[in-house]
Amino acid sequence: MGVLKRIRSALRLRNRSVSSVSLMTENGNRYIAWNGRVYDFDIVRACIRPKVKAIGKLVGKHIRDTVDADGNRTLSVNPSANIRRLLEEPNPYMTGQMLQEKMASQLCINNNAFAVITRDNMGIPTGIFPIVPQTAEANYSEAGALSLTFTMPNSKRFTIPYSDIIHLRQDFGDNDIFGTPICNVLAPLLDVVSTTDQGIVNAIKNSSVVRWLLKFTASMRPDDLKEQTKAFADNFLSTQNGVGVAATDSKADAVQIEPQDYVPNAAQMDKTTQRIYALFNTNQKIVDSSRTEDEWSSYFDAECEPVLRQMGGEYTRKLFSLRERGFGNRIVFEESSWDSASRATKLNLLQMVDRGALTPNEWRATFNLAPIPGGDEPIRRLDTAAVSTSTVTEGGESE
Repeated sequence: MGVLKRIRSALRLRNRSVSSVSLMTENGNRYIAWNGRVYDFDIVRACIRPKVKAIGKLVGKHIRDTVDADGNRTLSVNPSANIRRLLEEPNPYMTGQMLQEKMASQLCINNNAFAVITRDNMGIPTGIFPIVPQTAEANYSEAGALSLTFTMPNSKRFTIPYSDIIHLRQDFGDNDIFGTPICNVLAPLLDVVSTTDQGIVNAIKNSSVVRWLLKFTASMRPDDLKEQTKAFADNFLSTQNGVGVAATDSKADAVQIEPQDYVPNAAQMDKTTQRIYALFNTNQKIVDSSRTEDEWSSYFDAECEPVLRQMGGEYTRKLFSLRERGFGNRIVFEESSWDSASRATKLNLLQMVDRGALTPNEWRATFNLAPIPGGDEPIRRLDTAAVSTSTVTEGGESE
């Protein structure tokens, strides 16, 4: 069963068929995906890949943080098996990491990313399916409920309540619902890149055109012209038979032709590249993975952490009702601060294990090693034990 069929089937289970479009009376804002195939440009993929991979590595967790009447706090991680399954395997076609990467790609390219939540007849979430529509239109019912009408690449249209849509957006400026697409500012830069690439290709192709002009002083038949030209090329221009010197008699003058192809210089090309990097808030070191720990931390804080927080908020308010959120249920996406650390930095974390700040398994996770039995218990060296003031005498010595 295809993705759209699964979504339609799930909506019918909730008695929310596509016919609910007839309830829409007020047209809202509209989002149109750019069909310029931004993803086909190598520089675009290079710019967004670090961000996409970083967001895919985020680990989603269901947190339940409750406080009883006596003020005692209870914190549970992944208490619901159903929510944990949704975060790890949102649908039959992909894992949570793949879903996050797909939505991150769409967010980078279109500044909007959508995923539809399917539910059973009790309203319990059963799946999360990412969609890539051609257009999305916001509509409001008479009661003010928002829904989005999607037009897919195969021209199919369906309407989904906004409460069943995980919607990520950035450059959220002049539109009430959708992020402002990046295509208007990116398209001119990509046109420069495309034109530059074509100019280089044409210059290479033109290297095989006519390089010599033979001027014959006497009139000759067309067949003789071809024969003399071929003989000149075979004798003097062939890489196998050529001797580096061309000779002619009084019958013809040989004139060399220099092509005048325009090829942009490296400085102009670098300027365009830097402008595209700036638009995606990245740089050459991030793209080619030569960045330092501090440089990656700066990039992650600026580009990835806002998406991390937005994902947590969207998943929380779309997967849980107001009542469930009131009982402390929320979704968080965690990123290991040590993923980008060097091996030397990770080895230095041993000091935190000795002092009980990290468990052995948490330390092993920084090296992508499997946990060991008993590794979740904090350990502490004996010479770092806490000092009790009650055991110190007046003379300053321990009893």
